[in-house]
Amino acid sequence: MAELMAVIAERKADAAGKPSYVRKLMDGGVAAIGAKIVEEAAEVVEAGDEPGDAGREHLVKEVADLVFHAAVMLGLRDLSWDAVEAELQRRSGVSGLVEKASRPPRS
Repeated sequence: MAELMAVIAERKADAAGKPSYVRKLMDGGVAAIGAKIVEEAAEVVEAGDEPGDAGREHLVKEVADLVFHAAVMLGLRDLSWDAVEAELQRRSGVSGLVEKASRPPRS
């Protein structure tokens, strides 16, 4: 993930350079990246329902697409994958129900 995040940061910094898919997404901002995340999340759910080995392989590919687009969103906001890992570590050993109940309300 560190390598992927480095490539995403490179593409973000190269705004005037050669065209790239990451740059195109970033130029579209949160709306463009968010639309891809929503699309990929739906495809993850669909793939999760497919039977057999082909369904399992499809699911892995769709989850990879979802993680990639989430990483681009992090890169847009100058966040690293390390921040995600730290948050998951913070939650480790805590019931998801308890953790969610402890979050402050969103405004």
